[in-house]
Amino acid sequence: MGDGAYLVTSALYFTRVVGLSASQVGIGLTVGWAVGAFAGVPLGHLADRRGPRGTAVLLAVATAVAVTAFLTVGSFAGFVLAAVVYGCVQTGLSAARQALLAGLVEPERRTEIRAYLQSTVNAGLAVGAALGGVALHVDTRAGYLTVFALDAASFLLAAVLLLRLPAVPPVPSAPGEPRLAVLRDRPYALVALINAVMLLYMPLLSLILPLWVVRWTAAPDWTAAALLVLNTLSVVAFQVRVARGVTSVGSAGRYVRRAGLLLGLSCAGFAASAAGGSGWAAAGVLVAAGAVQVLGEMMLASGAWEIGFGLAPADRQGQYQGFFGTGVAVARTLGPALLTTLVLGWGPPGWLVLGGVFVAAGAAMAPAARWAERTRRPGTAVPAAAPVEAG
Repeated sequence: MGDGAYLVTSALYFTRVVGLSASQVGIGLTVGWAVGAFAGVPLGHLADRRGPRGTAVLLAVATAVAVTAFLTVGSFAGFVLAAVVYGCVQTGLSAARQALLAGLVEPERRTEIRAYLQSTVNAGLAVGAALGGVALHVDTRAGYLTVFALDAASFLLAAVLLLRLPAVPPVPSAPGEPRLAVLRDRPYALVALINAVMLLYMPLLSLILPLWVVRWTAAPDWTAAALLVLNTLSVVAFQVRVARGVTSVGSAGRYVRRAGLLLGLSCAGFAASAAGGSGWAAAGVLVAAGAVQVLGEMMLASGAWEIGFGLAPADRQGQYQGFFGTGVAVARTLGPALLTTLVLGWGPPGWLVLGGVFVAAGAAMAPAARWAERTRRPGTAVPAAAPVEAG
């Protein structure tokens, strides 16, 4: 809920209330998430060695502090500093929560439970976005400050809820063990890179498609909002059902391959929406493409969760989840500029290029996951508890 309210109101808050320019906001958030991408592994390692529940509680409180800092900034330098802290603690919190989940849930149920969480997350985002929408409608300083204060309070509430979960004992480092072994695990790095490429779909609904609808199609402006509602409700209703087909790293690789095909097909549909004709026809094409896109998104998420958990050593889930989760920070950092140039600059050909990238990345995941899995089988390669130097 807090994230939903933040995402809807942050741009206007920083420009209208803080007084920053749009370019300064973009630069600050890019720097914040770029630095945050490097924080996930060490903070995940902290969760492994100090216990994921306590680390998650600490980082939830730190996120509340970071959001509160946004209420006090009055300069570009202060905004960048707050954005860096926010990006770091958010990335670390995600890693610690994933490590906590891995410690509390048996391996065969982690993807199922993660799907339930994702469904709940989307419902919370929708509620938070509605609250943010009220602030946008009122459009006053007090309204924006109230939303940010509620965002900070939501993370404090999350910290209280985390404390009610059972504790997962920390795992001490083995003698001679590299502190951040994931950085030497080349097969895992490859699957994380492929996942980061697939996550480039993330800026589509929030940034690219609203601009695409207005600039390149005859569809009504509200079509972009309808696509966001379609996406959110679909994940709430169907993510758990979609995830049931993932039972192993092998099935997860096949899911990601199909997700690549579906995301590629959706890109072709978005490209076709600019072909001309009536506004209603363009809207229909966009909605159909959006339905295909959200199915691909749900299949990708299901497969990626299983791969991220299944290939991580049990005693290093925090740092491995932190590393795998850098894909989100990378998508948030590079995605807007890259996709703005590719799609809004090139038009329909740009969509087709993006679709080809999704198809290629999805096809690459299964063999990459098989390679990573082989390195973790006793007698065939370096075991999971040691740094992987070669496939």
